[in-house]
Amino acid sequence: MPSYLCILALFAYFSVTRVLGVTYSLSDNVVGNGFYDAFNWEAIDDPTHGRVKYVDQATSRSQNLTYASGDSFILRADFKTYLGNGGPGRQSVRILTKRTYTTHVAVFDVRHMPQGCGTWPAIWETAESNWPNGGEIDIVEGVNDQAPNAVALHTGSGCSMPPGRDQTGTNGQLDCNAAVNGNAGCGVRLSEQNSYGPPFNNNGGGWYAMERNNNFIKVWFWPRNSGSVPSDVRNGAQRVNTDGWGKPAAHFPNTQCNIAQHFAAHNIIINLTLCGDWAGNVYGQSGCPSTCVDYVNNNPSSFRDAYFDFAAMRVYQ
Repeated sequence: MPSYLCILALFAYFSVTRVLGVTYSLSDNVVGNGFYDAFNWEAIDDPTHGRVKYVDQATSRSQNLTYASGDSFILRADFKTYLGNGGPGRQSVRILTKRTYTTHVAVFDVRHMPQGCGTWPAIWETAESNWPNGGEIDIVEGVNDQAPNAVALHTGSGCSMPPGRDQTGTNGQLDCNAAVNGNAGCGVRLSEQNSYGPPFNNNGGGWYAMERNNNFIKVWFWPRNSGSVPSDVRNGAQRVNTDGWGKPAAHFPNTQCNIAQHFAAHNIIINLTLCGDWAGNVYGQSGCPSTCVDYVNNNPSSFRDAYFDFAAMRVYQ
């Protein structure tokens, strides 16, 4: 074979290999009532000490704290009950996937996230029985309506991030060790104000996506009305190619963190707590009235908008 043909053949081979290397196939398409099949309900004491009482699936359905219709799945806190000072917290919901994932892409099509003083919603992944040494990935998280969204990793010791990374967000702490600085983790604050809370909801929500492999963990965000939403994300395609998704909002490379070592097989968790270790501790600096616990106890109607509305959750492997 002539040498120029050999060169062309090698170029074609490596080009195809590169594309195939970042193409993932749909393994879980969770829509509407499918959330009841894909997730377990955790009726547990809140590990972050929030003013909530997590309920089981039967209770969440009977109290309309979760319900599904068509392509909508709602997960919310109670907004009708006044709470006594010594009694249980406001009823809420915490769910985790029945399946676990290592190398994968997770896409969340979210129309609305919980908002209001005292709220602390999260979409995240972890290995609960091996925390923090099995790692934690916070995809959506924030408190007290304080935009923008905060993405973070939490690990055992020996995992940190370099300061210069190819991302649109802004670095926070670089050490991911949960034992450092009150479990702050290595975080990235997104550049878009409409990535969290009321600005997110007023814009009709958007899409979050997370890619995890042994080389990096990346998170993207696209607002609902953005012209840059990849077609495979917007349309819920059978396959996604993350190479076409542009610069991520947060990029966590393996250069100073052995991802395979620090991140075990993860469940995806969706929960809404109130007050607690983060929302409660910074409540006084958030412009919110009263104290966090008193506000949650005595203002049930203020939590009418404290709900998730998921159009879909799709996992690709």
